[in-house]
Amino acid sequence: MIRILASDGMEKGAVAALEAKGCVVDQQFYDPEALKEAVKQYDVLVVRSATKVREPHIDAAKEAGRLKLIIRGGVGVDNIDVKYAEQNGITVRNTPRASSQSVAELALAHMFACARFVSIAGHTMREGKWEKKAYGKGIELQGRTLGIIGFGRIGQHLGVMAKAIGMNVIAYDIYHIEGIEQQLGIPYVEMDELLAKSDFISVHAPAVDGGAIINAETIAKMKDGVCIINTSRGKNLDEDALLAALESGKVRAAGLDVYATEPSQNAALYSHPMVSCTPHIGAATGEAQKRIGQEIVDIISKQFNL
Repeated sequence: MIRILASDGMEKGAVAALEAKGCVVDQQFYDPEALKEAVKQYDVLVVRSATKVREPHIDAAKEAGRLKLIIRGGVGVDNIDVKYAEQNGITVRNTPRASSQSVAELALAHMFACARFVSIAGHTMREGKWEKKAYGKGIELQGRTLGIIGFGRIGQHLGVMAKAIGMNVIAYDIYHIEGIEQQLGIPYVEMDELLAKSDFISVHAPAVDGGAIINAETIAKMKDGVCIINTSRGKNLDEDALLAALESGKVRAAGLDVYATEPSQNAALYSHPMVSCTPHIGAATGEAQKRIGQEIVDIISKQFNL
């Protein structure tokens, strides 16, 4: 009998499908210390973003000899020490295709919010105010240039939607996918060119060593009045540099779904009137969760020949 710990929960259809295959699925969150003991009892650990799987957890699992598979229900795997797990005989998988459309749509929503003061205007109305003049200087997305940093599945989905509403789209990625420029009509450019030309910049890169992608240096290379969107990883953006640029007017507005620490403690940033903010909900749609659940079922079924 395969025992599965879904420490951050799992879509109910996926739970039912796994139980129909004879698996036991436990949905319970453990704090980091308690997780070291819990992982000893399971064949599979399924996490989202809340649970962090670090070397001590992997050491504990190795000691027990039972855990064979860790699945991240989502795209990034930076909350898992992947190399260490694989060095110790534990397979690590994710579900990169399932939530791409949902995250891309949220990025586009933040773009509209930045362009038309949607977040702050709605907030002031709930305070009983009618700030029509204050928020009557919006901009249109049509005709503007969107620069996408990180041109994987999410970036590609966003690029297609942005082109459909009349935006000019350019992309930067350290990897160039052969034929994608011709297929989507979106050219790759160097980072400095993207920074200089873009009216909107949306980040869709994994967190990497070497510091934030959006920092004081890269912001200085951007157009005055640029809008910055980050639905990727909080560490990709220097929050202090962004806040300073918002205060100076160098950056018109920002749309944020991810933060340096979560839950975010940076009230000065998420309370800023020109910040459209959401609490890391990029993949939080019913459709995405069903796709993620199905992909998890497929991965487990293949791993254990169910």
